[in-house]
Amino acid sequence: MARRCFFTGKGPMVGNNVSHANNKTKRCTLPNLRIVRIKLEDGRTMKVRVAASTLRTMKKRS
Repeated sequence: MARRCFFTGKGPMVGNNVSHANNKTKRCTLPNLRIVRIKLEDGRTMKVRVAASTLRTMKKRS
């Protein structure tokens, strides 16, 4: 199960947790994915994973 946005391709990002003592440990931040139903041209519906930020942009442009 890929954690990727269907439209933008946004995926997990890797970085560091930095403590007050400046110790660094690896961490992973995941995109905020939502499962959305879209209607295809032939009438079928399909479930896709879309980032919440992409949904906001799509609502803004429509």
